[in-house]
Amino acid sequence: MMKNLAIRKIAHSDFSAWDSYVDNHNDGSFFHLTGWQHVISKVFGHKHHYLLAEDNDQLVGVLPLFEQKSRLFGHALISTPFCVYGGVIADNDTIRKALEQAAYELGCSLNVDYIELRDKEEKECNSPWQSHCHHATFSCELASDPDAILSGVKRKQRAVIRQSHKNSLHADLSNDPNLCYQVYAESVRNLGTPVFHQKLFHELKQTFGERCETLVIRDSENTPVSSVLSFYYKNQVLPYYGGGITEARHLKSNDFMYYQLMCEAQKKGATAFDFGRSKIDSGAYKYKRHWGMDEKPLHYRTALVKAKSLPNLSPNNPKYRFFIQAWQKLPLGISRQLGPMLSKYLG
Repeated sequence: MMKNLAIRKIAHSDFSAWDSYVDNHNDGSFFHLTGWQHVISKVFGHKHHYLLAEDNDQLVGVLPLFEQKSRLFGHALISTPFCVYGGVIADNDTIRKALEQAAYELGCSLNVDYIELRDKEEKECNSPWQSHCHHATFSCELASDPDAILSGVKRKQRAVIRQSHKNSLHADLSNDPNLCYQVYAESVRNLGTPVFHQKLFHELKQTFGERCETLVIRDSENTPVSSVLSFYYKNQVLPYYGGGITEARHLKSNDFMYYQLMCEAQKKGATAFDFGRSKIDSGAYKYKRHWGMDEKPLHYRTALVKAKSLPNLSPNNPKYRFFIQAWQKLPLGISRQLGPMLSKYLG
């Protein structure tokens, strides 16, 4: 242990230094930024426990944590819910381990069921931590022009994108989180998944500004059929909340949308496309593989505190099959009213 290493909770005066540290750390991700503290606290009401490490008053490591507590879904400390990446970023492994130990001690004091660190890269996994991840992430470099971007897509998916251009689709770049949410809400209802509250999209835009943008695809009658809310960070674009209404499938508007996003992001100076995580062998996972991007496994870790085993909150869990089928039949308005009460614990 470093002699002068001190670990404490973040203060508001630390926000600027924290974000600067994330910006300049090789492993710092968009999801380590302090803006998430505001968004998650305000939209979902979860309590944050952001920890930082200092050596001689110099910031040398950070760990964003949130406490989720529900009678139905359990009590957990997570870095970071509603985000695909998280965990510690630090100057070295000694500091990382000290922050992880502090997280474990905090989880014990809060009497949580378990702690989860959403590491992107593989870390040494010693007790009490255990590997627990069934997700992969997909990414690719963005070529220098639309034709080259299309050429980089896998052949069969490239043919689908070309077909989509025959369906009189066009991109709406007006950056409208409310419109984006309306399409997204219908999309996730159709999948049988509770939707987030609409204010999530609003708060993300308000908090992250130009780093958060929406893209809506309209059909020949100007009806919105697909939408995606994306993040821009460190020369990457990260399509995050995306989907389409029922008609999107035969219009191939989702395929059109992601290609358009690649082209627009390249114009803005982005050099990489991060397609995010998907559970291995899920429908989303198989869809992303069709694009021919680089696939890498994620390396989430957990530490059990009260729980004897981790809860299985996956939609693939057979015990949720009836719930999913029933949810798909809900009127859209009712699904948008009920969804936020459940989805706030499904991050």
